[in-house]
Amino acid sequence: MSLRGRAYIAGAYEHPDRRLPDRSTPQIFRDVAAGALADAGLDLGDIDAVFCDSNIGGLSSLTVSEYLGVRARYLDSTDLGGSSYLAHVGHAAAAIAAGKCSAALVLLAGRANTPVRAPELPENGFEPIYGPTVVAEYALVAARHQYEFGTTAEQLAEIKVAASQHAQYNPHALLPDPVTVDDVLASPVIADPLHRLDCCVITDGGGAVVVVSPEIARSLPRTCVKVLGHGEAVKHAINGGGDLTYSPAVWSGPAAFAEAGLTPGDVDYASIYDSFTITVLVALEDLGFCPKGKGGAFVADGALRSPSGSLPFNTDGGGLCSNHPAFRGGMTKVIEAVRQLRGEAHPNVQVPDCQIALAHGSGGSITTRMGSATLLLGVADA
Repeated sequence: MSLRGRAYIAGAYEHPDRRLPDRSTPQIFRDVAAGALADAGLDLGDIDAVFCDSNIGGLSSLTVSEYLGVRARYLDSTDLGGSSYLAHVGHAAAAIAAGKCSAALVLLAGRANTPVRAPELPENGFEPIYGPTVVAEYALVAARHQYEFGTTAEQLAEIKVAASQHAQYNPHALLPDPVTVDDVLASPVIADPLHRLDCCVITDGGGAVVVVSPEIARSLPRTCVKVLGHGEAVKHAINGGGDLTYSPAVWSGPAAFAEAGLTPGDVDYASIYDSFTITVLVALEDLGFCPKGKGGAFVADGALRSPSGSLPFNTDGGGLCSNHPAFRGGMTKVIEAVRQLRGEAHPNVQVPDCQIALAHGSGGSITTRMGSATLLLGVADA
């Protein structure tokens, strides 16, 4: 069943604060739900489905729907790490197309110190004693990419520079100051070859979107964004025999493009999960914006730096500079894509005549097990 045109994003809201010491996670859920509903011109009584992951603070769609007072007839707590919320938009669109619900609230909320449940994995009995960390695992990918393809630290730094150029226009960005390639390389090495400025920020906050049926979308006074295509995929450790230089975007991207009837060349704007600079580089290749191994050359010519460049990217500053709430930044990728398609991004970073946007998320670790979700979104028909 194709999702193209079967559902629309009617409301989107990103919590403006990056530090919320006086708000609980449930209170943040209420904040972002209220913001997205107000943006859509709906209220909680119109919502009949709730989507949120189950890994932050022990909350799930069941507990969140109870807290918000939603009489839901459809719930989903799929957990794909940081890509969960992009998957949820696709799942909500599918549920709406199947008649299971008509208006879905997709939410992320949390704080930087909110406990995230550690998965019970087969290797937990022996790998953790050697001290692997998330940044060290992505550093392995960066090192391998450098070895295989000649990618340089300067090329990786270009991704951070592009994000910082955009973040200066975001009044809510945690790191609003532009940086240079030299600044990135001068920052401390956290896990060779990744420097501190190659790593995302960690923030409090969250966001929400409202996904609705075409009938509801047509009844609303505000601009809605059409869901065109959705793809999901996972990559496993393959008992240590896998290639570190690719992610499950090699499958989720083509699935989304096929459903939408589009190609990477049709994309006007890309929101790409940026937990680390290497995360972006690998995704650009895997999603088809450049050949495998050519990501370094692709970003080195400034492709990502300008809203009128060859691939405008993370124009809110992304997770590298603006917001990465509760260790999971996929929701913000959807929200900025919606802003771009509505023409509501900051004037200095608004992509001219933005018609097609890609939002892509990843979760887990690329060296062990990772989930990816890709969305293609478009301007609603007049």
